[in-house]
Amino acid sequence: MKKIFIIVNEDRFLLSHRRKIVCEAITEGFDVTIVTKDTGKRAEIEGLGARFIELPVNPTGMNPLQELKTLRFLRRLFKREKPDIVHNVGLKCMLWGSLAAKLTRRPAVVNGVSGLGIMFSESKLSLYARAILRIMRFSNNTKRTTYIFQNSDDREIFLTHGVATESQCAFTKGSGVDLNEYIATAEPTDGPITILFTGRMVKEKGVMDLIDAAELLRDKYEDRLRFRLCGSLSDNPKAIKKAELESRCDGRYVEWLGHRTDVKELLQQSHMVVFPSYYREGVPKTLIEACASARPIITTDSVGCRDCVEECNNGYIVPIKSPADIARKIEALINDNDLRKRMGAASRAIAERDFSVDTVVKTHIDIYNRINA
Repeated sequence: MKKIFIIVNEDRFLLSHRRKIVCEAITEGFDVTIVTKDTGKRAEIEGLGARFIELPVNPTGMNPLQELKTLRFLRRLFKREKPDIVHNVGLKCMLWGSLAAKLTRRPAVVNGVSGLGIMFSESKLSLYARAILRIMRFSNNTKRTTYIFQNSDDREIFLTHGVATESQCAFTKGSGVDLNEYIATAEPTDGPITILFTGRMVKEKGVMDLIDAAELLRDKYEDRLRFRLCGSLSDNPKAIKKAELESRCDGRYVEWLGHRTDVKELLQQSHMVVFPSYYREGVPKTLIEACASARPIITTDSVGCRDCVEECNNGYIVPIKSPADIARKIEALINDNDLRKRMGAASRAIAERDFSVDTVVKTHIDIYNRINA
């Protein structure tokens, strides 16, 4: 039985974005081990039939000693366990997982590029970003490495900097959504028009831009609108603090819900989804789920985000950091019920065309079988 080690920052992300891949790999006969930070989901992952190993990692940190500890742990783990395939998900795991695999000279490597984050968002790459690319170019100089990209912008960076070759590249448009679970539903017919944001509460996700847009509309629409922010705080020292967020949310017109597990139901209770991120996403799962739920979308002209919207068909694309533009597009949807319904139907059609999790799972299993042959 061939051994796959899936390396990911946090167990919650594995369950929300890679659960079906794990289940299908086990069904296909692979021995699957999840190596990740334990935030309380270990039993749930083991319940899928996978082995669990805790990863010493700080998902948002850049302390050199902590990073070296993560690398040393993975190198020793791979040397001892001898996996056939290492599947790294996310930038930090790709960096250290690929280097550890290179140093042990054994496993084939799959790198899931699920967004490059804020350090790659500037038009000119920082020295830190370039250093990451140099390490990865060294680590992945082998025919036994495959990259799975979610958008063409990230793929272009890796090709331009010699990290990947054309033959190493595969593609899925996001992590996919279960179209039988997230279904098209009619918008609510009573109560206020509800605007939903789901994502971590960090500035780069556009949280404060959305709140600013809400304030621009308050005087005119306070009795007709409700803004709901769904997501947890980040432990990044530069992230939005709880007191700062609570000072901007009155609990009625603008409401912060915190972490929730009922996103599907929140989508059904909403009239539109607004996600003004400039984080350099892969393809945001929040927008994929919004499409599947038949909701119109307002998002930014940013990497990954724009891949979910066909302008004026299923929503609107606005410039980054533009509360006034966000407010204008929200207002257009507030005042046109038929437009919301038409755009919602278009979103569902796009989800059925592009975002089925079954397609994503098949792509991954095909890659596992090919590099394991």
